[in-house]
Amino acid sequence: MTTDEPAVPAVPLGSRVVLRYRLPAGYSHPMTDVIGELVSMEPVVAVRTADKRLVQVSPSAVVAVKQIAARPIRTSEIRSLEHAAAAGWPGLEQAWIDGWFLRAGGGFTGRANSATPIGAPGTVADPADPEVRARLRDWFAARGLPLRLLVPDRLARIPQGWPTGDRVVVMGADLENVPLPEGPVPVEVAGEPDEEWLSLYRNGTVPPVGQAVLGAVAAGTLGFGRIGAPGQPPLAVGRAAVTHAPDGRRWVGLSAVEVAPEHRRRGLGTLLCGSLLAWARDAGATHAYLQVHDENVAARTMYRELGFVDHHHYTYATEPPAPSSADRA
Repeated sequence: MTTDEPAVPAVPLGSRVVLRYRLPAGYSHPMTDVIGELVSMEPVVAVRTADKRLVQVSPSAVVAVKQIAARPIRTSEIRSLEHAAAAGWPGLEQAWIDGWFLRAGGGFTGRANSATPIGAPGTVADPADPEVRARLRDWFAARGLPLRLLVPDRLARIPQGWPTGDRVVVMGADLENVPLPEGPVPVEVAGEPDEEWLSLYRNGTVPPVGQAVLGAVAAGTLGFGRIGAPGQPPLAVGRAAVTHAPDGRRWVGLSAVEVAPEHRRRGLGTLLCGSLLAWARDAGATHAYLQVHDENVAARTMYRELGFVDHHHYTYATEPPAPSSADRA
């Protein structure tokens, strides 16, 4: 059996695409193109343009949908998102030194115990400068921590010879383009994590200082989501932090998302994240971000299905130990 309707190719939602479609009779030309973010494939093919115009086309009118390279992310956008992310995971102590934002959280997680270069353009000093490095090092040393840098793309250079950690991708989404759950869902969101929530996160091994870091936010709102019957071990948990960015956007950051091993690959992670995003939208969030290791293909695939796209990367770098007297001999 044949059909005259062209097959619409499978392109991930959230991709930047060029959509070519036929125009109705009477136009001066038979077809036209539009470039933007792919919002839906059914019941209509919808693309949101850079000026927020939503173009909706019947699948029968589609000539081609081609995925193209994402719009280049501006450096100012990276800095602004990282501001919101730092506020969403601020550790227990903070300071500004030479354009670097320093966080300490008792050694629990790299984000809460590192310095990131999110100061205004022209204010971020080079950590390769011995005096700058000394000021950064002294702050962390006073808290029993090594000097660790969290360096996003294009915001600073990693000093030569510093060991680096895994590369982390920061993914972002416009909540207008994210498919959120509708109607009642079995996800509860509380303002703080209870014992049942903590029993699943990191296999229930979070120390007291870690619980304090989880519950910290700078001028924002926290939500701890869980799926599971009260009084029973949860099936899935996650954390959402709603904070402001300097460019006026209000971001929600998803973190600490875990699904019990015996309940994975059943859509619970997607349901939990979608519900937390819906909660955050009601709390005033307009955009969302999350951080995931580059090699975590399964998680990145799930987040892309939710409408997230790669925004930028960051890398950790730790100051190497000073050479000993024997090494200098």
